[in-house]
Amino acid sequence: MDKTKTNIVFVKENIEENTLTENTPPVNISPVNISLVEAQQKFVQAVPMRHMAAETCDLSLALGRTLYHNVLAPMDAPPYHRAIVEGYLVHTASTASATEAAPAAFKIVGSILPGDTNVPSFGQTEALTIVTGSLIPSGAYSAIRPWDAQRQGEVVSVNRPFPPRFFIEDQGCDIKKGALLLEAGMVLQPQQLGLLAGLGIRQIDVAKAPKLTLFSSGNEVIPHTEPFRIGCIYDSNAIVLAAAARQAGAMVEFVGIMNDNFENFVAQLTRILPTTDMVVISGGTAVGGRDFITDLIKAVGDVLINGIPMKSGRPLIMGMAGKKPIVCVAGHPPEALRGFTLFGVAAINRLLGRNAELPLDAAT
Repeated sequence: MDKTKTNIVFVKENIEENTLTENTPPVNISPVNISLVEAQQKFVQAVPMRHMAAETCDLSLALGRTLYHNVLAPMDAPPYHRAIVEGYLVHTASTASATEAAPAAFKIVGSILPGDTNVPSFGQTEALTIVTGSLIPSGAYSAIRPWDAQRQGEVVSVNRPFPPRFFIEDQGCDIKKGALLLEAGMVLQPQQLGLLAGLGIRQIDVAKAPKLTLFSSGNEVIPHTEPFRIGCIYDSNAIVLAAAARQAGAMVEFVGIMNDNFENFVAQLTRILPTTDMVVISGGTAVGGRDFITDLIKAVGDVLINGIPMKSGRPLIMGMAGKKPIVCVAGHPPEALRGFTLFGVAAINRLLGRNAELPLDAAT
């Protein structure tokens, strides 16, 4: 082992994690007590923003993925002038003098059906039947709903004037071609996928999911799949943290439960780092009076956060191995999840380039 890594700092610690009180000095606290938000900010600023590369994803598989590029509208929406009601299309000017005493009458001479690409010509005293979505030409036309008119056979009449473009959506009134549609860094939800599909977009560039390597630690920790043994505890953190990481957008590899052997743990972490984007460790913060995890991070990188003055959820230790964040959370399952939510999710958001606020602490 590198001799520069053997200058170990020993501390006395006889406090159980679950017996910490508000006035108890934090375990492994940094020389300067920084707030939770300050610790989050310091940590995420060290994590490279938008570190993951792009990959092309079919729209049907893009739910929850992080948009990599800004998306510009490839066409107008709506893509053509169209009716937004069913009824009759007439020349607006022909309704100008209509009253109850002297209605304006129109002879129905044709129709515009969905899918039609041409509008039949019709005169000032004529009308076309239309349905919602019918193609409408440019100009002073009005779409009149059936209950705003009276029909007898092939003649329809109105007893009041109508404004031009009444119940007609003009091309591009919602979205103009070339307009910014979606911003890079957003997490794609069903409504965004529907918007993209409605404009004919089939594939989208998203950030590749970061690979997160998960360790549990402790001589007393055993897999939840093994028969129970007195003196041991089941490893629920492997399940909880892996699920939380996947929910946040990461791919997870659980490499197992590490015992409290420092040199072996350093060797395993050194082996893993070249093939992962992020490391999460639960438990093992202090072993036998030694700042075990702090020294572990120092062996492969730099310690950024070494404890936070919190009522629960501590100790929390964060570091970086090059551009790869290392998140170390308490062994107690609720506090492990709390720590991961505050720091692990923040790191995943940063790697993916998400436009996300820092996760809030639900316990405060």
